Amino acid sequence: MDVSYSTAGTAALERKRYWDEAVSSTYFPLDLRFQNAAAFSGDLNVWDLGAVSLSRLDSDGLLYRRQKRHLLHEREESYLITVPEKAEISFEQSGKAVRCKPGAFLVERSHLPYEFSYTAKNTLWVLKVPIATLRPRVGLPERIASLSFDSTRGTGALFVDMIRLVAPRLVEMDAPARDMTGKHLVDILAMSLISDERMLMSDAGSVQVGHLHRVESYVRANLARADLGPQAIADACGISVRYLHQLMKRQGTSVCHWIRVQRLLRSDEMLRDPSCRKLVSEIAYALGFSDHAQFSRHYKAHFGYSPSEARERYSLLSPSGSG
Repeated sequence: MDVSYSTAGTAALERKRYWDEAVSSTYFPLDLRFQNAAAFSGDLNVWDLGAVSLSRLDSDGLLYRRQKRHLLHEREESYLITVPEKAEISFEQSGKAVRCKPGAFLVERSHLPYEFSYTAKNTLWVLKVPIATLRPRVGLPERIASLSFDSTRGTGALFVDMIRLVAPRLVEMDAPARDMTGKHLVDILAMSLISDERMLMSDAGSVQVGHLHRVESYVRANLARADLGPQAIADACGISVRYLHQLMKRQGTSVCHWIRVQRLLRSDEMLRDPSCRKLVSEIAYALGFSDHAQFSRHYKAHFGYSPSEARERYSLLSPSGSG
């Protein structure tokens, strides 16, 4: 459902409360500090894109704080991808202080306290992405939290261009089209993230980074292959099997375990998707598992409940299953 908020018709004494509620309902609970609450001006438009949401926020300068008490009752973690249009934003989370100017975008985690501010009137595009949607595409999204990424060229620029182009057209789209658009935006975002060396290994040389990038990309593109294993990956990426094992060992995992986790994360995304009509067994075979029982066993060991229980749980949590 699309929602719009504006302080234009709000009494001066009510603007602080009104904007606080608008922001908290769109993203998650936050504490706000206004430069001048009575004179504050802000507009917020929010579009539903299936699992993700896109918003455009125009407002005077403001300080947003995510406090520890806000996290007590939060369930699923989300990431905010924020694109400033007019002024620089300042962000601090987990001891990292970042300044993000127009021409870049910032990644914020919902499950950790933070401070976010801008002193001048600003326009922000914000893509809110659940971690369950982001993780199958980028592996460990924690690696890119509190980082600023270039959006003036390459896939970073394409991601921001797509956001600006998509918003005016959303009113013309039905729910399935919006859902697909949201997935495409996250796919393009993921491409821009994983191409950044900081996503791969902060202590690795450029050659190792390049190899790991190719390995991760190849595996995620070939999860349906039942014969996907160390030899196939090494051959496709032009490295030895021994070197592949060394790369994964430096990541704290093994090749086969990492492949299985990627399959489980992708299957979880499919189970969450209300438009996915595949049977659980069809999802298992589509992602390279040899049989339904094997898939269910691994899924339950990883997530704590069976694929069938997961689908029922997600259907109850989705907007279409709540009424």
